[in-house]
Amino acid sequence: MENIVKKNIKELKPYIPGKPIEEVERELGIKGVRKLASNENCLGPSPKAMAAITRAIKDINRYPDASSFYLKRALASIHGLKENNLIIGNGSDEIIVLAARTFVGDGDEVIIARPTFLIYEIASQIQNARIKYVPLTKGFKYDLKAMKAQVTSGTKMVFIANPDNPTGTYAAKPEMDDFLDGLPQETIVFLDEAYFEFADFCCRDYPNGLDYLARPNMIISRSFSKAYGLAGLRIGYGVSSPELIGYMERVRDPFNVNLLAQAGAVAALEDKAFLKKTLTFVNKEKEYLYTAFGKLGLEYVRSATNFILVNVKRDGRAVFNDLLKRGVIVRDMKAWGLDSYIRVTVGTSQENRLFAKALGEVLKGLGRRPRHLANTMA
Repeated sequence: MENIVKKNIKELKPYIPGKPIEEVERELGIKGVRKLASNENCLGPSPKAMAAITRAIKDINRYPDASSFYLKRALASIHGLKENNLIIGNGSDEIIVLAARTFVGDGDEVIIARPTFLIYEIASQIQNARIKYVPLTKGFKYDLKAMKAQVTSGTKMVFIANPDNPTGTYAAKPEMDDFLDGLPQETIVFLDEAYFEFADFCCRDYPNGLDYLARPNMIISRSFSKAYGLAGLRIGYGVSSPELIGYMERVRDPFNVNLLAQAGAVAALEDKAFLKKTLTFVNKEKEYLYTAFGKLGLEYVRSATNFILVNVKRDGRAVFNDLLKRGVIVRDMKAWGLDSYIRVTVGTSQENRLFAKALGEVLKGLGRRPRHLANTMA
């Protein structure tokens, strides 16, 4: 069987998502598990989005609008774009995959930071690209000068996460301006802004990727999974020139975005009050977690997102496992080569305090939490 599988696929390391609540409760026989692992919106989705989804349920016997007309129209109006500047995806992950599938061929050169969002590497490896890796700076930021120095006339695509996952850092506008200035026009710059709303809210020098659309071969992706709380519906979008979007549309599978996701996303965009509530809450709770980490003597990376990268100063996977036993799911960073780190999503006020308490117990080497967590975590 191995003889029929392409060599680059056999060597591919699959993406391993964060553990779902149900799996942890089933495996450990506990209840009341809290998930702070996948950077979801702890406040849930917009009530307006929920109402729109409920109204749309009666139509799920029909195929969805393959063009996502109403969502494109809403996005175009908000961002001052044309509908043909937009492509809608099954999460922004699909936009990344579509871009690689459309523009990157066998042996093409791609530049990726390390560590960063793992899908860039996976999508490039599937296309059998030649990947150049550029380390982050000591401050866990993208080294855009070093990345630019690696660009050659043969570089097909550069992936940039701004803000970055898993570090939560971002490239400021002057850094992005310098990177793009004089870059070969033939090189596609893929700017992943999955956490745009968080960074735009809290960081004055954060650049809006849409301001760079005048540059040839620029692709920007954004998501409804994070600030908008629609992770379970899988919907995101890409923005680029009509020409590049047209080629990506040729590669996109028909009916890739379901009917409920489209309805929820349109309504979520209209609920500006809920978005502001989310962003304000996350900023406040990040400060609580920073203080908690300081009291535990831990180093952390100040974040422009809704998650925080924390150095637990020991085996991060062991800390991850011990937190699981206490009913708290975080993300261990071993897959990113950050063995002493965990990444924690900003949760509700209650969840953040429970996490801080559980982390303190783990670091002190205290015993396992009770098997039934409902009362102890209420």
